[in-house]
Amino acid sequence: MRVVITPDYESVSKWAAHFVANKILEANPTPEHKFVLGCPTGSSPIGMYRELARLNKAGIISFKNVITFNMDEYVGLPESHPESYHSFMWTNFFNDIDIDPKNVHILNGNAPDLLEECRNYEKMIEEAGGIDLFIGGIGPDGHIAFNEPGSSLSSKTRIKTLTTNTIQANCRFFDNDINKVPKQALTVGVGTVMSAREVLILCNGHQKAHALKHAIEGGVNHMWTVSALQMHEHGNIVCDEDACVDLQVSTYHYFKDKQRIEGLLEHYIDMF
Repeated sequence: MRVVITPDYESVSKWAAHFVANKILEANPTPEHKFVLGCPTGSSPIGMYRELARLNKAGIISFKNVITFNMDEYVGLPESHPESYHSFMWTNFFNDIDIDPKNVHILNGNAPDLLEECRNYEKMIEEAGGIDLFIGGIGPDGHIAFNEPGSSLSSKTRIKTLTTNTIQANCRFFDNDINKVPKQALTVGVGTVMSAREVLILCNGHQKAHALKHAIEGGVNHMWTVSALQMHEHGNIVCDEDACVDLQVSTYHYFKDKQRIEGLLEHYIDMF
């Protein structure tokens, strides 16, 4: 696992965006061989999406030959609802880049057969050649996508009932009314994410510190589903200083020394 510690949210966003852009440029995707990107929602990736859109407008990268698969979507929320993940992605990213709408894939939480929707999503990922880079965030309880504590670490795309903690955390997006928050979601599984050729996790803020500690220092545990990243051959976490407050001093200094020796922070921050 590679952990990069940056000063603040802005630098997390810039580092992540430049990392993603570099992966796309290295792949040099074509209409016949597209780059497949897994995308998250939530507050953590917004800065990254803005920087990627800037790079796109500057002509540095293109998304014309990029296919995207989003992590999750609420069950029963209309796609036009401002808090649906369809709306989120188009508002915060897709409307600002040159992606072909046919290459955008987001789970349909209103499908007539939700189980078939999940099975078909996995099939589409397989037909696309698998995910080249899956980006994700961390919930305060260590969940990745909507794989709540207790989820199988080999799970695939499925229906998940959300925990009370997740529902309460999402209240702020629904007028602070818990009754308006959907109670279920469709989500890729931990196994789906870990099947990607590379994974990048974004983690910022003091409220994520306990989860980051479990992701890095704890054992692989289905109660902290992001900890599965420890088993990935190409797993990356980029975080800010606030998210590191619960790490052991030796752990913190190890990763700071490693990134200084390898030039990880400067390389991607200063890439474009």
